[in-house]
Amino acid sequence: MGFEGMKKLKPLLHLLLPLCVHWIAEEMTVSVLVDVTTGALCPGKTTCSEAIYINGVQQTVVGIFKMIVLPILGQLADEYGRKPLLILTVSTTIIPFGLLTINKSREMVYAYYILRTISYIISQGSIFCISVAYAADVVDVSSRAAVFSWITGLFSASHVLGNVLARFLPVGYIFQVSIGLLIFVPVYMQVFLEETVAPKTEVSQSSTLKSNTLKIVKERYNSMRYAANLVTSSPTLKCISLVSFFYELGMSGISGVLLYYLKSAFGFNKNQFSEILMMVGVGSIVSQIVVLPLINPLFGEKVILCMALLSSIAYAMLYGLAWAPWVPYLSASFGVIYILVKPSTYAVISKAALSADQGKAQGFVAGIQSVASLLSPIVMSPLTSWFLSRDAPFNCKGFSILCASLCMVVSLCYASTLKVEAPRERTFDENAENIEAPLLT
Repeated sequence: MGFEGMKKLKPLLHLLLPLCVHWIAEEMTVSVLVDVTTGALCPGKTTCSEAIYINGVQQTVVGIFKMIVLPILGQLADEYGRKPLLILTVSTTIIPFGLLTINKSREMVYAYYILRTISYIISQGSIFCISVAYAADVVDVSSRAAVFSWITGLFSASHVLGNVLARFLPVGYIFQVSIGLLIFVPVYMQVFLEETVAPKTEVSQSSTLKSNTLKIVKERYNSMRYAANLVTSSPTLKCISLVSFFYELGMSGISGVLLYYLKSAFGFNKNQFSEILMMVGVGSIVSQIVVLPLINPLFGEKVILCMALLSSIAYAMLYGLAWAPWVPYLSASFGVIYILVKPSTYAVISKAALSADQGKAQGFVAGIQSVASLLSPIVMSPLTSWFLSRDAPFNCKGFSILCASLCMVVSLCYASTLKVEAPRERTFDENAENIEAPLLT
């Protein structure tokens, strides 16, 4: 990309800078939240079943509502502009973290969980989707793939920086610094970020609320029906949907309980959590930006996907069977490889869908993943709590994680049968007026 091409990317500076700051501010609180919630809900204990259950409920509630809210926010960004939706989504984290800055009592922790759940429903996933749409508005088609890779790479780099800050900042200052950064982000966007979409004109007054509501419901129904037919009629999309479902079922279950398991089994604190998260983050930057583009032409998406799934199985089994404090660090190193599951999945979906159906196919598979992420806590939270307690039937504190690894095994079995085929012509009827317009342009 020459100098002229780089000049065209100048508008993205005012998008990427605040996004990096936002991701840093969120990530730096992850490792210390375990100590804060455990200390408030279960004082003096290293195992806290209450915190594990609350996290499971939060993950389930977010998964349910996110399937509805994320497409709506994407559509609103198309109609009313990227800037107001970005400012809204990045602002939702300020109040929940502000509560923990004021007080870390039991009542404040409960209030934090309630408001943070609402924040996750609005912002989780939507920030990235709207940001990609903004980048597509200002970048030529030929440069978009590279720009999207930079965005995901910056996301990983921001997580590393956030964990570095968490590792070296005193616990008492982490939330204060995070709040300052989180407030900076929407203020910066309001002042410097330029809008790329002309706002939608006002709806005609002659249209009644009832007719508008019925029209919206009908459009969403037709869109979902078409997307379901699109996926079920393609062997490739059907197979990758099953791969994604079982992978997300296992991995989201592990991520929801992992830090609490490490704290209970090995007494890890925010320093060890930060070190493990940094290991994964640094490796993710290299593997996503450098390794994947180099090896994909040589091996193809299927081989890379299977290698990444095999790595995720090793990752889960080492955590589940961890017999010494150094084993989780070895397990975390496999994150460098398993992080490639997501980009490989996106590439397979893209190859198997027509250009006009890219958003529908990606969105439908993302919906399937959301179903998996809301189901996994139902099993993982009570199972983890049981085996971390004194009432466990046998001594294997990581038994729930071993069970989750079986989901990745099933995912690998489906991936081994995957055939990446070109998309077929449409063989079913569609209402073009209602379902051809993409949610994000």
